[in-house]
This record gives sequence, structure tokens and C-alpha cells, in this order.
Amino acid sequence: MEYHIADSEYRFMQVVWEAAPVGSGRLVELCQEKLGWKKSTTYTVLKKMCNKGLLQNEKSLVTVTVPRELVDNQAAEQFVNRTFGGSLPGFLAAFIGGKTLTAQEAEELKHLIDEHKEA
Repeated sequence: MEYHIADSEYRFMQVVWEAAPVGSGRLVELCQEKLGWKKSTTYTVLKKMCNKGLLQNEKSLVTVTVPRELVDNQAAEQFVNRTFGGSLPGFLAAFIGGKTLTAQEAEELKHLIDEHKEA
């Protein structure tokens, strides 16, 4: 299943991922502190995230049903597909631009490529 979430929804999810499981009242407080949201905004977005299947709110306890890594991976893949036509080398070339990589960064990238290379 794919999860499409707006930037504001993602910021909300970051608060939840850090605090979960969390009582809905406490979540309202956290969203006020971290996002400047009113109670009604928090509950509106909470309901949306529950409807999308990302969260569950039972007996005023909010729990995560989809891990952050899955949402992040999907968002990254959607970005590369939309912006670079799915070309990972095109994305890397644009991301690196005129920067130089440290030896450690280059080794980490090589390691990632080797791990995911087709046999």
C-alpha cells in the first residue's frame, strides 16, 4: 500500500513517531508545542492519518500502524520518480552537484550500491 501525505501531515507524523504510543490529550499538547497547532487541527489531522491507515486511536491512545522507514522510503521513491523520471544516477548527480564527497561518504555509497546491485 502506498501512503501519500502532505508536508504538514508528515510533520505531525514525526511528532507521533517520537512519542508513540501517546495519549490523544498529550498529543494535542505536543502539537501545540512543536507545531503551534490548536486542538481542533490536531484532531482533524489525527483522524485523517487514521483513515489513511497510518495511525490508530483507540480509547484515546494513539499508536503507529506504519513504520517511519516505510513512509520515508515511499516518499523518496515518489520524489525520484516524479523529479528525475526514476533515475537514481540522475538524482545523485543533482544532489551532489559541485560538492565533493569525503572518503567515508564515497565508501558508504559504494557499499550501498554493492548491497543493492543485481547479481
